[in-house]
Amino acid sequence: MALKFAAGGALAGVAAYGLYSLNQPKKDQLKMIISGGPGSGKGTQCDLLVNKYGVKHISTGDALRHHVKTGTDLGREAKAYMERGDLVPDSLVIGICKAEMETKEAKQNGWLLDGMPRTKAQCDALDTMGLVPNLFLRLDVPNEVMMDRACGRRQDPVTRQIYHVKYKKPPTQEIEARLVIRSDDTVEKMTNRIKQYHKNTTAVSGSYSDKLVALDGNRAPTDVFPAVCAAVDSALRLEDCTESASKTARCGGPPLSAAQLSRLGTPRSLSAVA
Repeated sequence: MALKFAAGGALAGVAAYGLYSLNQPKKDQLKMIISGGPGSGKGTQCDLLVNKYGVKHISTGDALRHHVKTGTDLGREAKAYMERGDLVPDSLVIGICKAEMETKEAKQNGWLLDGMPRTKAQCDALDTMGLVPNLFLRLDVPNEVMMDRACGRRQDPVTRQIYHVKYKKPPTQEIEARLVIRSDDTVEKMTNRIKQYHKNTTAVSGSYSDKLVALDGNRAPTDVFPAVCAAVDSALRLEDCTESASKTARCGGPPLSAAQLSRLGTPRSLSAVA
């Protein structure tokens, strides 16, 4: 009888440990912030990163547009700011981000934050919530290129997929016929959005100077993505290696040096992965 109880207890312990392990975040999970002006290519890179790394993509811009479209209290409050191209108040953006970060998917698979932080106050709020990235990646693109990219964007209201009148045309006439222009993708609003981005980018990037990698985003998405992946993989190796006294023993080699990564994307700051 005692043996049966012991065996049963052992099995229960194994099951409990398995459940516990299943609900714990992976040690090497990606916790990443992607930054850049409107039209810098963040959304395209996010789609590629989700497919490769399986992270939870948190787009505060998409979430805000959804709230505006569905007429929620939050959406009504945010609508006036978005129509002018102004930054939505920190309290609204932080509330959306906090809700998304608490999902099981984000806790289990890691997260990719897109569209936040855009102010120093938002950086401080993330830090207060314990949401510290292992990589802050910024895509640098000239203003005129961002304007051209954003003002030519079209969105499929059914799939929410983004297309472009010059660079990424829809595959069928049926899709093309239902495409819409997002309310913030106009010349007037883009001018203000770019101005707001540059106004805050120094303070935001400075908050993550030890995790910052800045890449040239003025290239085809397929040319940018290898450099993005190199930065991600190096940051993950560094995260894992800091827990061990021997980097080469656990990681099969040190993180990429600045010179190595620069061959892929010319980073302007690489203190976190050098």
